[in-house]
Amino acid sequence: MTTKLLRTERSGPQSASLVTDLPFKPQLVKTVFRDVTSLHVSRPAARAAASVTRTVLTEIIDGATSAAAEEARKRLIPKDLISAIDRNVEVEVGSEWYLHSPTFHGLLGEVRDGDGVLVSLRERRGTRTPSGVAGAHRFEAGVRRLLGSRGVRAVPAMVRDLDGIASVFLTALARDAAKVVREGGVKRFGTVSLVVPGEPAPAPPLKDPLLALSTRRGDRRTVGGDDVLAAVTMQLFGDLRQRAVTEAAEMTQNTLAN
Repeated sequence: MTTKLLRTERSGPQSASLVTDLPFKPQLVKTVFRDVTSLHVSRPAARAAASVTRTVLTEIIDGATSAAAEEARKRLIPKDLISAIDRNVEVEVGSEWYLHSPTFHGLLGEVRDGDGVLVSLRERRGTRTPSGVAGAHRFEAGVRRLLGSRGVRAVPAMVRDLDGIASVFLTALARDAAKVVREGGVKRFGTVSLVVPGEPAPAPPLKDPLLALSTRRGDRRTVGGDDVLAAVTMQLFGDLRQRAVTEAAEMTQNTLAN
């Protein structure tokens, strides 16, 4: 019930501003891309990636806001972030950040090696801090603008976590977009369908707009808007993926029109 109300709000008067206002500036997006690839990043690609990151963070913030409202709180705290992820598996992104944030310590479970020896958190993080974690501080201004646009505030620890999730997610998105360019499209190995026992499997959709992104057109030196949209299909799923692709596609169309 809560999710439907939140999505109705996004389709109302705020939708126009969501399309035109990007809390994460395209220049910041290009900086993240430069951390992971030497490919040129087009203006539509930068704006598409910024739009997708905004869509993901908006969904997380709205879920956290609902959790805070249940306790009559107006300021978001890390516990609300955990509640938002628990209630909506679609927003479980930026997993590398979870290993570096105190908010998620104790929630990740034990990991053991082949000999049954417990792997420490330091070992699980690896010897080098991922670039998405190292650059998380760059997203603070955008996160605060996004929080303000949703009419909520957050404690510093919550802002830090949103920074980290945004940075790690965008870094992974940049890596996948570069991979799409190098490989000439999304390499699909199959699909997953829900089937009722005793009934035939449903036929695949004849026209799935996401499938059109599986084959790439263009040179191998530039990350384009469609490459970012293709990367979204690798990073997200469900309604969140569809909404992220739709909003980003509209953003790139507006960029090309201008």
